[in-house]
Amino acid sequence: MEAGAPVWITRARPGAEATAERVQALGFTPLIDPLLAVAALDVEIDLDHVAALAFTSANGVEAFARLHDARFLPVFAVGRATARAAETLGFRSVSSADGDVEDLARLVVGAAGGPVLWAGAKEPAGDLVGMLRECGVMAHGIAVYETVERAPAKATLTTATTVLLHSPRAARGLAAILAERPAPNLRVLCLSKAVAAPLAGLVEPGSVAVAPRPDESAMLELLTA
Repeated sequence: MEAGAPVWITRARPGAEATAERVQALGFTPLIDPLLAVAALDVEIDLDHVAALAFTSANGVEAFARLHDARFLPVFAVGRATARAAETLGFRSVSSADGDVEDLARLVVGAAGGPVLWAGAKEPAGDLVGMLRECGVMAHGIAVYETVERAPAKATLTTATTVLLHSPRAARGLAAILAERPAPNLRVLCLSKAVAAPLAGLVEPGSVAVAPRPDESAMLELLTA
C-alpha cells in the first residue's frame, strides 16, 4: 500500500479511535466510519459467589465498569486489547488468552478458582459460558451492551482502498453492502477466518487477508505486507 492510503475502520467507537491512531502511526490515513455502534444496557450486576470475571471484548469491560465499581476480582480477557482496557479501568489482576474465545475458555478452565461471570454483548460471537460449563466450570453470563448496525457514508466505499474488519457481524454488514454495490478494488483485512467467512463470493479471493493470529496488531501488520 502507498503511504497515506485511506484505510476504512469499521469497528464501533470508542475502539475505532484507538485503531485510527495505530493506522496513522503506520503512515496511512484512517477513515472512521463504523458499521456497528455500541449501546450500553442498564442492568444490575450481582457478584455474590463470583470468583472471577471473563471478558471477550473491551466494550464488555467498559460497559461492566460503568455498571459496577468492583475491581478486586481476577479478570480473564480474550486478548491484549481487552486486557489493556481492564488494566486501564483499574482491575488489579488481569490475564490475557492472547487468542479467541476457545483460547479464553482454556485459560479460564486452567486458572479459575470458582464461579465465573462473563459480561459482554447481547448477541455474542461465541458461547464462552457454554464452553466453560462443558468443561465443568460454573459460569453464567450477563449482557451489558448491544451492538446495532449503522450505514456508512456513501463516499466511504469509493474512497477507501482497504477496510479493517474486527468481527463477523461487521463482516456481514459489509457483505450486505457489497452485494448491492460491488467494490472490486477494495482490499479486506480480517481479524480471523470467522470474520472473513461472510465475504465468500463477494470479493476476489486475493483481496481478502486474514491475520495470522486473532489480534489487532497482527491484522495491522497486513497493511504493510
